[in-house]
Parts: sequence; structure tokens; C-alpha cells
Amino acid sequence: MAFKVGFVDNTGSEGIAHWQMLLEIKALAEANGWETLRYRNPGPYTDNTVMRELILRGSGLSGDQQIYCGFRTYQNVNADYYNLTCAAFTGYVAGNAFDAQPGYNEMGVPAHNRRIDYWLVANAQRVTFGLKVGTPVYVPGYGGYFFPQARPDQYPYPICVGGLFKGPQPIRFSDPSLSMPYKGTRPGFAIRFVDGSWRNVDCWPWNNLYLTTTNQIRDNNGTYVPLAVSLNDAGPNIYGTLDGIHAISGYDNATENTTVINGDTYVVLQDGTRNGFNDYMLLRLA
Repeated sequence: MAFKVGFVDNTGSEGIAHWQMLLEIKALAEANGWETLRYRNPGPYTDNTVMRELILRGSGLSGDQQIYCGFRTYQNVNADYYNLTCAAFTGYVAGNAFDAQPGYNEMGVPAHNRRIDYWLVANAQRVTFGLKVGTPVYVPGYGGYFFPQARPDQYPYPICVGGLFKGPQPIRFSDPSLSMPYKGTRPGFAIRFVDGSWRNVDCWPWNNLYLTTTNQIRDNNGTYVPLAVSLNDAGPNIYGTLDGIHAISGYDNATENTTVINGDTYVVLQDGTRNGFNDYMLLRLA
């Protein structure tokens, strides 16, 4: 099973929803090509210094790769935020702190302590999810490989990491400025370039004014066209496409709708609380 749809709350084995969500990520990843290298789950959650950690190594779609990703939780009870992060590394050193792992980069994803509804997806090269928290607000996360527009010898480690902000930061889900990482050049989304640097890149089609500003994409007699999310810059250079993430029109559409394309099920998720034509993405449940 490569995906799981459900919810976590404060009645599970971990006691707090965002801690329980970390355990859900661990379980699904381990069942789909990932090995847990570190899982630290100290408590109590009322201690604002406590950060639970999960570091994974994926075998990739070829089965013989080594892909390093991490997820952790942090919270502040007084400020009322309970968040997750997505991180990417180039290796693993057992004696190093989470943020001192090789090639470290990390993005924050606002979450909740009481209830999180989730759409969680894993294959052997990436873990992606969409969360519904609070009022509600819809927030995505991505950790792992994208599909590069290059040969393996040209781009041997095409990893990316996505959240809603460069993290971890003291940001609550109710912050109205938060927006999904794929809409333009965002600090919450980065790819590791071939020279080892991290780059915040544009994401097509949201950076195409003719598709998302002066014109609006809509359905064709009830049929919607999913658009692959292409990673690019103003060069113009095209780096690749995301795995399992597409753009879709919000015209006469609604979040949490599902559709089947070529035998795969997709769920429609909106950008935070936004519901305009250009505020929707598809998450493939496979």
C-alpha cells in the first residue's frame, strides 16, 4: 500500500496529533522502500525544546539508490503552534544532530496538536502528503527525488524538499501569508543542484502569466487536465518535474474531490484557505 488516507488526533499512542503524524510517516515509508536510520520520540510535549526526529534512507525506484530524508516535530504550547518539518540530506552520520547531517536543508509545515486529517503517499524515492488542520487550512509537504531532465550521470542526486516556510520557525497554521511551496519561487521549496548548492526554483504552470493571470484554465465539458509541475528558472533552465504532484484548475472544482487518471487516484487539495482558479493541486495517491 503506497498511500494512506485518515486522521490522527490526541488519543493515539503518541498522545498528540503532530507526534502521531510522524509515526504515520514512519510506518508508511518503511512499508514502501525506506529504512529508518533514526527515530527519537522524547516527551513531554509541554517542553517546548522537545523535537522528535525521523531520518530515513530510501532505495529509489531502481532499488539500489540511497536517498536521505528526514521529518521532525516541534511545538510551543504558549504560542499554540504544533508543526512538522520535511528535510533532505546527502548522507547520514549517526553522531550528528538532525540539522548537522550532510547536505541538510529543511522546510516547515504547520500542523496541529488535536486533529490532523491527512493524505500520505510514499514510494521508494519520495514521501509526500497533504494535511488539513485547524479552521481548516490545507498544507502540503514533499521530501525526496523529483524526475530530472537529465541522465543519471548528469544529475545523480535530484532531491528536493518542500514545505510552507524555511523551517523550523515559530509559525502557526493560521498565518494568512502561508502558501503552498509550488506557486512560484518560494523559500519553502528548494532543489539540490548538481554543484551541491540548494536553489529556490520556479514551478510551472504557476509562474506562467498566460495560464494563471491573464487567462484561466478550466475544465472541458467536465474533464480536467492535470498539469505536471515543472521546475525551472528564468534562465530559462528546466530541471525536472515533481513526482505525484500536478496543477489543476479550480473552476467548478472543490478541495478533497478525487479523480482517476490512467488508473491512478488523485485528490484535489487547495492552497491553505484559498479557493481561486489557480489555487489547487493534485496529489497522486500512488
